[in-house]
Amino acid sequence: MQFRYKYYGSTSVDDTAASQAFSFAPDTLRPPTYFDGLLRRDSHAHLMFREALSALHSVVVSDLRYRGRDQTAYKQWLEANESSLLAQFMAQAQALKAKAGEITSELKKLREKKSSVLEPFYLARRKYFEWLYQANRDAWFVLDPVITVHPDRLLFEAFSQDESSYCAVSVRHDVFDRTGEMACGTTNIDYSASLYDEFQKIRDYKATSFKVDPSGFTVATGDDPAFHEEKIDLPDSWVRGFLQVSSAMTLPATVVELHPMDLHNLCSALRQRKERAGPRSLRFELQPGQPARIVLEPWQLELTARRSAIVGTPLTEPRTVRLWGRRRLLTLERLIALATRVRVHLLGSGMPSFWVVEMGDVTVTLGLSGWTANDWSAAGRFDLLQARHDVSDATKRGVAQALQSTWLATPAELASRTGLPQADVDAAMTLWVQAGRAVFDLPTGRYAWRELSREPLPLDTLRFASPEEEQALALIHARGVRLKDIVPQGERIRISGTVKDRGREHEPVLVLNADQQLQDGQCSCNFFSQNRLRRGPCAHMLALRQLAQPQLAEQQQVREAA
Repeated sequence: MQFRYKYYGSTSVDDTAASQAFSFAPDTLRPPTYFDGLLRRDSHAHLMFREALSALHSVVVSDLRYRGRDQTAYKQWLEANESSLLAQFMAQAQALKAKAGEITSELKKLREKKSSVLEPFYLARRKYFEWLYQANRDAWFVLDPVITVHPDRLLFEAFSQDESSYCAVSVRHDVFDRTGEMACGTTNIDYSASLYDEFQKIRDYKATSFKVDPSGFTVATGDDPAFHEEKIDLPDSWVRGFLQVSSAMTLPATVVELHPMDLHNLCSALRQRKERAGPRSLRFELQPGQPARIVLEPWQLELTARRSAIVGTPLTEPRTVRLWGRRRLLTLERLIALATRVRVHLLGSGMPSFWVVEMGDVTVTLGLSGWTANDWSAAGRFDLLQARHDVSDATKRGVAQALQSTWLATPAELASRTGLPQADVDAAMTLWVQAGRAVFDLPTGRYAWRELSREPLPLDTLRFASPEEEQALALIHARGVRLKDIVPQGERIRISGTVKDRGREHEPVLVLNADQQLQDGQCSCNFFSQNRLRRGPCAHMLALRQLAQPQLAEQQQVREAA
């Protein structure tokens, strides 16, 4: 998937002994989006802004994928010392000396011939890989962060290179002593690796201004030499991962509120130890009415968060949640001294988790996939867990216009403004999130209008990245799905049925919550046995849900009418 950007000028930093001014060059191909503000010099506003953007930078450059050792230097040493090593061996093996001499002479001639021919290739290959590392890193800086200007805040979003970590920085306008010209919207900014070093120079004794420069939008002609255009080919997985993060944010979760010192103790324990063998999980032991216990495996080190609490729906029974890829939490270390509250949103064992660090008017949200090698795109189908029923184009447009008029709103507020049922609003917002036009703001529980790309995303390509959903539609068309019953169980709904697939009959069971989101399920197929819900529902569960959707919609309408 190709992304095209066009900037007028480049991002610049004017740094003096008394002031520092950041001027970002926005993408002129997007609708005009600009902002101008002067950071407050009290209440640690400078520190919060600097540390939050530093955490964002850590996610941008993060790449924890395994890479084998580069043996280029060893091979060069071996080639340079091979003759002497061979001579030592021959001195110890006099019986083979004559024969080995002939072989050595022949090999030397072949090696000299091969070396003279391939030396330019080896040199070019080494230079290419060195360039590729630098070029690829800078390309990610160009794409990240995506910046959105809202009436009451700035939103920065970033995605790691290994596609396993997501970071969002929300900066309220109260952080700025004054704000000037402003136009709400989303844009890409010209962002370079050297800009991180400039952020580290932010100090409270300097007047620091932050500006998304609107001058690029007022240039009359695109022939100006100051314009520079970039075209970057991104894998579909990068875009799909970004969309999966937004879908996962809206799922039901157990929210644990921690004290910042609990996060400090956790990071300190990880810094002091190095695991040599598994398991390497971070285990949350949650008991009703008791403080959360965090256990680090394999050392079985237990940290009791005595000032912790379960936020929202209270626990009715003990629960254990395991998380992997825990060293990614070290991204948040720099925020601990300024944090006022830390909230952890746990979706389940092996499922994603969201760590929200609040620092007054600045909030950092770190989203981690189930484990480091389990990136958001390849192993997450969280959009398939959402409430799924068809809504008309008029309904989708009405909900989008209502959100665009305020930029941020809760589902209840959107339902009130549009006069639509809550279920239709939720379904419409699910579609807008999957289309990259909106994002769910986890700390406030509101939807925000944010267009990830200038042009509409190819949803036909992105939506069916899941083979399970495509297979589910095929099963329905083949008439292999039969619905048994839909049984209300308090605020939950239990759906059961049978699915015939490749000569075998499966009996999937679904459990939906009051918002018709999938909370639990069972199936006898191999996919569910291996993955449970960590990779989303299997094709048989999806097919049963699609078949039951009309009856679910009727029951919802009856409840709302009553």
